[in-house]
Amino acid sequence: KTKWVVLRFPNASMAQQAGMSTEAFEDFYFEVCTMDYGRMSHAMQALKEYMEHTDRVRLVGPDTDLEFSIKGIPAVPCGGEYNIPDGECFTAPVRESVNGRIHFNTPTIYQGVPFSDIEFVFRNGKIISATSDKAKRLNEILDTDGGARYIGEFSLGFNPLIKKPMLDILFDEKIAGSFHFTPGNAYEHADNGNRSQVHWDLVMIQTPEFGGGEIYFDDVLIRKDGRFVVPQLRALNPENLLDRNNGHGKTSLIEEEELLEEVLA
Repeated sequence: KTKWVVLRFPNASMAQQAGMSTEAFEDFYFEVCTMDYGRMSHAMQALKEYMEHTDRVRLVGPDTDLEFSIKGIPAVPCGGEYNIPDGECFTAPVRESVNGRIHFNTPTIYQGVPFSDIEFVFRNGKIISATSDKAKRLNEILDTDGGARYIGEFSLGFNPLIKKPMLDILFDEKIAGSFHFTPGNAYEHADNGNRSQVHWDLVMIQTPEFGGGEIYFDDVLIRKDGRFVVPQLRALNPENLLDRNNGHGKTSLIEEEELLEEVLA
């Protein structure tokens, strides 16, 4: 079986798209790609279990109040096995369970076309209203086939080193304190049966600087303003994923010696 991983090669174009100098972007890129994904993978297991024991999800934020079920759909933690950078745990909504409104506060690109301020209204799983700065093109994409107006993925992002969008979904879908909600095809590992040529990850960031927001699992608040608040999930908050690693996912030689001294004391 072929092993594979998706990653980017840092370049001036990516830096420009991210609004950074090439040198600053290269530093950011190598920092985020070499963080301690083993620590993250361990911390994600509690979220996977929590999601797999959840029925109802509610997403709340500016111009957003959305409910759906994830009952019976597997949750898949992603800690660097197939994407670099990584940092998400995804599942899918029961296909016809989505109801309410959502406004995505993160710009996106689809087939080379940039979009912003995308807003959907759902009824029984289907997008019945879709607006954005390019509403006509948006609706053309959603009319690609019968599955494009249904959701194929719901995922929580929590990479502590990715804090703002850069118009590259490999990075943006892992932003700390974000989630993405995906019109179109479902993945086989978290399959709700939806099939489409489209798979378009749309990101909402819930940190305070982006307007905040809440996520509820079965009426229990599990994340507020981008931070996990239930004890079993707090290990996924940035300061815990970056603990003892100088803020960039690696433990220094001095810190290794300090850890050894603690063990021997």
